[in-house]
Amino acid sequence: MSGGPDSHDTAVERLTPVVRRLILLRHGQTEYNAASRMQGQLDTDLSELGVRQANSAAVELAKRQPVVIWSSDLRRARDTAEALAQRTGLPVTTDVRLRETHLGEWQGLTHLDVDAVMPGARAIWRDDATWTPPGGESRVDVARRSTPLVDELIEQLPEWGTGDTPEAPVVLVAHGGVIAAMTAALLGLPVENWPAFGGLANTSWVQLSGHGMPGELPRWRLDVWNASAEDSDPAVQ
Repeated sequence: MSGGPDSHDTAVERLTPVVRRLILLRHGQTEYNAASRMQGQLDTDLSELGVRQANSAAVELAKRQPVVIWSSDLRRARDTAEALAQRTGLPVTTDVRLRETHLGEWQGLTHLDVDAVMPGARAIWRDDATWTPPGGESRVDVARRSTPLVDELIEQLPEWGTGDTPEAPVVLVAHGGVIAAMTAALLGLPVENWPAFGGLANTSWVQLSGHGMPGELPRWRLDVWNASAEDSDPAVQ
């Protein structure tokens, strides 16, 4: 016997895919960035330019009406996230899993310093996601610790991708290395292809869309790589 008049609508609702937008935002510039000095997990502050960059990104991303804001606990990321929080009224939740790649003995050195003590090592590091700086982490290590957070947020946020603002994103504020590793891992790329993702500018972001049925983990697609507030400003186009 067929169901009541609402049974068809309920079945259609169950079969309607959910699309979850995820924005991965890099922190603003630091003095280490300006000097080509390798930060890794050193806890550095935003430069004056970095503060301005964070505010510009906040103006643009606040228009997206984020669902939540999570951030690395390192100051340069947390302060970038706080700029967005001030625009949206949302709190910032920090998570150590969003910290930058630990660069071991390279932390605090300039690119030239590393090249002097380990000639050719930075090129190997860029081209091999499994390679680890002395005493540090590989990009595969970084993805392994960071990507479970996304699955946890899917479980915690049933409203993500649904409701009156289905395109509202979750925003994770982090660092260039961890964002590249997370993006490659979420897309399911073969590890040998991970270096295809190059550098991410300060306060630029990546957007991914997770497509899937309710109650299932999504398949992620890359929408945007290295977008910035300047890209959205008609005055600079």
